[in-house]
Amino acid sequence: MNENSYDIIIIGAGPGGLTAAIYAARDGHKTLILEKGICGGLVNMAHLIENYPGFPDGIRGSELMELFSKQAERFGAENYRFEEVKEVKPTGDGKITVRTDKDEYTASAVIIASGSVPKKLGIPGEEELVGKGVSYCAVCDGAFFEGLDVAVIGCGNSGLQEGEALLDIAKSVTFVEFLPYIHGEKILQERIGKSDKAKFFINHELVSIDGEGQVESITIKDRAGGEEKKIEVGGVFMYVGFKPNTAFLNGLVELDEKGYIITDDAMATSVRGIFAVGDVRSKAIRQITLACADATTAAINAAKYIKLLKS
Repeated sequence: MNENSYDIIIIGAGPGGLTAAIYAARDGHKTLILEKGICGGLVNMAHLIENYPGFPDGIRGSELMELFSKQAERFGAENYRFEEVKEVKPTGDGKITVRTDKDEYTASAVIIASGSVPKKLGIPGEEELVGKGVSYCAVCDGAFFEGLDVAVIGCGNSGLQEGEALLDIAKSVTFVEFLPYIHGEKILQERIGKSDKAKFFINHELVSIDGEGQVESITIKDRAGGEEKKIEVGGVFMYVGFKPNTAFLNGLVELDEKGYIITDDAMATSVRGIFAVGDVRSKAIRQITLACADATTAAINAAKYIKLLKS
């Protein structure tokens, strides 16, 4: 096996990718993890994770991912290559080539754990004011907004969790939700509802983010009556959903209508030797625990697949 040849290549170092690495490396497979961003992925942005077993008082996302990473390294997963995958291609001889922005590797099996990225609304001011008051990560940027009025767009779990963290920093937090109800967890709703610094606009659409060189306000519209309202804020945190990181596959594997990877119960994709786990996979519910379960299944089945190839 040459220097750039592996048993298993894992694309993505979030919870799914790191769990797959733990299982693959512990089973004795030469394993490479490729990550274009930071180890831990979007979980690093979570202020507090309260529903991952084993941490009764909760744990910061970055701390949890550091533990995952150390465990993968302990079992011999090769140090991460911080490279962006550009292409995945079967070679025809039972191997799969993975080309990055820096090098090219081959493996007997590939586990895609590339996750998802925050969606953008494409409204006026959003792109222009990124880094000037528009943020997609309260944990990363919240400290810059101490004592200011801010808005959180989206009342799913991500929006509520990060909005709760902002309540400790900001002067006030205005939550704007497109749907006619809040769909985040009830425990989060109850805790935030106790704060006199929290305001909610449900069934409202964000029309624009306004400001000259810096966020100064947002304009929202009541979806029921159509009235528009301007709210003065110094920052806007966007949590309006996610889209899968699958562009690099160039249509290689079967995707659903939203671009998520379709797998069977073994986490196998439509291409032999390629598996998919976590938030990039087509499924109804996306949680850290489920990403870990997907990865466990994929790593075990990838090992079985490699044994079949060798036999």
